[in-house]
Amino acid sequence: MTAAASRSSARRPAWRTWLARVFRLLSGLLLALVVAAGLYAWRASPVADGTLQLPGANGEIRILRDAHGIPTIRAASVRDVMFGLGVAHAQDRLWQLETHRRIGAGRLAEAFGEGALETDRFLRALGVRRAAQAQWDATEGESREVLQAYAAGINAVLRQALGARPPEFLILGLQPEEWTPVDSLAWTIMMAWDLGGNWNSELQRMRLALKFPVQRVDELMPPYPGEQPQVTADYAALYRELKIGASSATQAWLNLPELAPPSGVEGVGSNNWVLAGKRTTTGAPLLANDPHLKLSTPALWYFARLEAPGLQAAGATMPGVPSIVLGQNADLAWGFTNTGPDVQDLYLERIKPGDAAQYQTPDGWAAFGSVDEEIRVKGRPEPVRLKVRSTRHGPVISDAGTAADLVGAKGGSPDLVLAMRWTALDRDSDPVGAGLRMMRAASVDGFVQASRGWVAPMQNMVVADRAGRIGFVAAGRVPLRRPDNDLKGLAPAPGWDARYDWAGWVPLDETPREFDPERGWLATANQRIHAAGYPHHISSDWAAPWRQQRIEQLLEQRPKHSIDDLARMHGDEVSLAALKLLPWLQGARPEHALTAAAQVQLTGWDGTMEAARAAPLIHWAWVRHLTKALLADEFGSEEAFAKVFPSRSFRDAVEGMLERRDAWWCDDKRTASVETCEDISARALAAALDELSARFGSDPAAWRWGQAHQAVSEHRPFSRVKPLAPLFELRRPVGGDTYTVNVSRVGLRPDAVTGELYLNDHGPSLRALYDLADKRQSRVMHSTGQSGLPWAARYRSFKDAWVKVTYVPLWVDAAAVSAGGSLVIAPASR
Repeated sequence: MTAAASRSSARRPAWRTWLARVFRLLSGLLLALVVAAGLYAWRASPVADGTLQLPGANGEIRILRDAHGIPTIRAASVRDVMFGLGVAHAQDRLWQLETHRRIGAGRLAEAFGEGALETDRFLRALGVRRAAQAQWDATEGESREVLQAYAAGINAVLRQALGARPPEFLILGLQPEEWTPVDSLAWTIMMAWDLGGNWNSELQRMRLALKFPVQRVDELMPPYPGEQPQVTADYAALYRELKIGASSATQAWLNLPELAPPSGVEGVGSNNWVLAGKRTTTGAPLLANDPHLKLSTPALWYFARLEAPGLQAAGATMPGVPSIVLGQNADLAWGFTNTGPDVQDLYLERIKPGDAAQYQTPDGWAAFGSVDEEIRVKGRPEPVRLKVRSTRHGPVISDAGTAADLVGAKGGSPDLVLAMRWTALDRDSDPVGAGLRMMRAASVDGFVQASRGWVAPMQNMVVADRAGRIGFVAAGRVPLRRPDNDLKGLAPAPGWDARYDWAGWVPLDETPREFDPERGWLATANQRIHAAGYPHHISSDWAAPWRQQRIEQLLEQRPKHSIDDLARMHGDEVSLAALKLLPWLQGARPEHALTAAAQVQLTGWDGTMEAARAAPLIHWAWVRHLTKALLADEFGSEEAFAKVFPSRSFRDAVEGMLERRDAWWCDDKRTASVETCEDISARALAAALDELSARFGSDPAAWRWGQAHQAVSEHRPFSRVKPLAPLFELRRPVGGDTYTVNVSRVGLRPDAVTGELYLNDHGPSLRALYDLADKRQSRVMHSTGQSGLPWAARYRSFKDAWVKVTYVPLWVDAAAVSAGGSLVIAPASR
């Protein structure tokens, strides 16, 4: 060092020296954090190449991942293939498996805290885990072997192939637990719960009957278009006689849907259609399917290909279940939509005066079944203890209420409790066995025969085989009700009256079905699936027929369709429901500064719910305010109406009121004047324009449907943690609405977390197109990506393709099958 440099160093202020040291220290810490984060990400990522010795494998298993992360799992037995599927699910979706297990067991609160306690209480009262245990105890043969092998594959990863826990476990301080076959069966019950909502409709009718006569209830919850309301007993009078609503206990029943996991969400559905060879450009059948379910991150579905002697199938699996649920094998393809049958009945059970341990039956008093449950809650030193009961009908779901809810108006015990009968809780349900038989079927007839073992949820199954046959069957268990049942499953019934008991099942060969129709196609979209003369009762809550009608329009637009034509149908955003109400919207002329500009956006609009247009946004804002303007006054207050508004859109009711120009509903009873339906429509548009201008500015031409209507794939639980939501949750602007073929459900209720309106949380969770002439042309897509690790490219690699309605190949050739990794699983040495 020169003398000059030495003098310069000596003159350097001390603070600069300390600053340099702090900078070096922080740089070192940052580098260490980056290295540690990289090391953690590497250790948490699945082993995709090489060899793993895992206990539980009977023979060599190969897991070959393509460029999209879709595994092909090969083994010498179906048992080992399912072991391999368990490995793949655990490697790519371990946190999702954990949430599925906790939901099925009612053990959310011990991970997520107080906010999940009410849901746990409901799930324990419903007894999902207890029912799954009973089903497992009754499971035999191949189903038992497959469930055990699948669980063994998951657990082998936990014990020997998990380098580091996914980030959710670290953040929440949790350790993954071993998987059991009961966890798989509990998740199948929860999927049936998600797809079945009749109990919700029954409680809704009870709620409305406490306010309105049955005639008005039928107007608010009208029958399927073209049908008349079912003739029933006056259940409004029945509930008055039983003093329903006179105590906090029975009022608490009406809040149960807010405690329970969502089920039967209105506006949620699915599409499927299949064309015979005479209606396709290939001369062989084509089949399309897009089930509409809760959007989640990662997606509910996980694509896989399974290969073993006697089995070659590919399609959508569901983490937690050892099966290709929807897909294609070497001989046929199949797709499901929800039937929406009435397979849940609620029963009012009368408690014996002076003895709360007994309830009334047609044959006298009987003892409740009873189980003591303990719910651990994060942050609480002691568990919450809960006694849950059951009756001859099923679980007492009103036991999910808090202690305060269950005290009568005069401080004593309630006189009645609420029990549920539901097919999915039946002990003899074997969803895995039925799924295996359908997955291996070689013909339409063989598939239909295999579907006879399906119990719940009842599904509209379309199927096509390489021989050219097409078919549809509604598979599932549906109760028969006695001729003297004068409530017909529409509303909660007295449990002590035998006429409301189920009287057996619809014969398996008499559920709705159709094969090889002359028109050359079959389609279902949750609409009524049988003709008016069908002898059995399936449901009173069919979805509105708008999607089905649009599918039929598109199928009849040309004599023959290609697979690309079917892809365009998947992306169709024309809302026939919007066109139904459009004349009312275009005719609304409120005295508002933006009326003229808004009407310009509606001029010539054809009902296409395009994300880049203003008209869909104006339409849905108007519909929301119109519904409130028509109904809120009858409920006495905005607050009272808000209790029913979230669970039902009342779109079918609103259509009927306007079509009839119903003076009773259209008059606002809070004002001295008598309003017409035209007045209410104009008032609703003014309110909508106020809302939209406050949020998006004063130029309607600049408004965009996609600004408000965003598809939100929720992450459990970090969508509810504001700093973490952007890292884990996926969002994207989308078009469509509740009634388009490309479904994008519009929630009229503000989002529970952000308060935003018109978000989409249910949509095409999966799209699939199957070519029976050349399976290499079959293609699929789901809404996120194959991985459950948020830093991985495959966590969101399908996101943009899903919005654009594009696909990836279902089947790939030998050169592409292992582009993303080749893993050999060898049996652990003994």
